[in-house]
Amino acid sequence: MIPKVLVTKIGFDGHDRGSRIVAAGLRDAGMEVIYTPPWQEIAAVVKLAMEEDVDVIGISSLATDHLIVPKLMTALTQAGIGDVGVVVGGIVPDADEQMLLEAGVARVFHPGSTMAEIAAFVRELAQQVRAQRQDA
Repeated sequence: MIPKVLVTKIGFDGHDRGSRIVAAGLRDAGMEVIYTPPWQEIAAVVKLAMEEDVDVIGISSLATDHLIVPKLMTALTQAGIGDVGVVVGGIVPDADEQMLLEAGVARVFHPGSTMAEIAAFVRELAQQVRAQRQDA
């Protein structure tokens, strides 16, 4: 199984170096990666996730745009694709991390997370998503 991952940035955060590095690392780990430039709207991310039938969405946040991820989670559910796994990486304060996990984010990766750690988790999450879809 080749995981299919959408790596994107929502909101007004234009700091995309980290997301580009992660996208390349996931690709190098054998995953199919769809990468968007920064400044994506939630509706556009949901539409692309549906069109590409992704297993996982990776959101990068360096300037508090992770605070709108709960709106993304709601939009995914409303679109009928609430089974897509979502991970967030970047600068996320501890209090905000708990809020993201409660909203349904599978994991938050902080600076210093290794590419091997990220790839292993994303691969496992993609397998879980595919298994849930088969059971549905």
